[in-house]
Amino acid sequence: MTIPFDLLSTVEYGGCSAKLDPEHLKGLLSDIPLLKDHNIMVDISTHDDAGVYKLNEDTALIVTTDFFPPVCSDPFTFGRIAAANALSDVYAMGGKPLLALNITMFPSQDIPLEVLRDILMGGQEVINESGAFTMGGHTIDDNPPKYGLAVVGTVDPHKLITNSGAQVGQMLVLTKPLGVGVVIAAKRMGLVSDKVYDMALSQMAYLNAKAANIMQSYGVKGATDITGFGLIGHALGMAQASDVTFELYAHAVPTLPEVQTLIADGCIPGAAFRNLRYVGNDLQCHCSVDHKMLLADAQTSGGLLIAVDADKAQALVQDINAIDGHPIAAVIGEVTAPATHRLIIH
Repeated sequence: MTIPFDLLSTVEYGGCSAKLDPEHLKGLLSDIPLLKDHNIMVDISTHDDAGVYKLNEDTALIVTTDFFPPVCSDPFTFGRIAAANALSDVYAMGGKPLLALNITMFPSQDIPLEVLRDILMGGQEVINESGAFTMGGHTIDDNPPKYGLAVVGTVDPHKLITNSGAQVGQMLVLTKPLGVGVVIAAKRMGLVSDKVYDMALSQMAYLNAKAANIMQSYGVKGATDITGFGLIGHALGMAQASDVTFELYAHAVPTLPEVQTLIADGCIPGAAFRNLRYVGNDLQCHCSVDHKMLLADAQTSGGLLIAVDADKAQALVQDINAIDGHPIAAVIGEVTAPATHRLIIH
């Protein structure tokens, strides 16, 4: 029998909003010496979603990990969302998940162990959906609870998709609406409807697998997924790695219902301000403050940001939106020649 327990009662910041300040993280990583190998196709230098190691001409391994504190009250749903979020890194690089390890921190003296079982059950449901195999994991006694995965995926080295693959003249497509961070914060304060909150939970637990398959069929070479650094943070990383400028059209960005009103009323999570500090002077903004805060909102298990040839962009969006139950995708910007500002919002 499941014992009712509200996981949100254990945390102040949950999901990808709990990430370390990206500006601090950038400074910490800069001085750590890393061994190099000619088979390493992607490492941390381009801020990609995962590392990639080439085994042979036909196969490369994608390796990644992601975990975080609860993003919702229900343990099973939290497990589903955390697993989907971790698996997303493999999809963003055009790969398929192969192996998974559970990463779990749980205060066994403070929360019934049945809650941990439900978290793991939720995660396993999504792992099974992905087709990956769970090989075990590691659990330590720690408070607050945290859950996620270490994942190994495979990809054809010739079809690898990275942060550095965007090209001038391409269009930018986003495959899930923004606003998850705002909705979660509003839920804590009783400011958002149950309908919209449930939409956010469903969207976070939805795998990026089908969108990634379609992305591969269009020959995409540049993409990332949108998580804790918000659309602006991840877009900036992709623009820098590709040596281009991204121009985003705020009015075109799909958004969860009620979010714009919540932002206008002052419901803005702290992670959004951290993400704005991170992009700093690389951002030029010609939109409203409310739109800027939306694009800075930290997402948990967000959508893919895809750079695709301009003549294929609308067809790509139509194919994704034709998937039964898929969140709304849209063309949200374009890739232009490198300029003083790597990120411009209109």
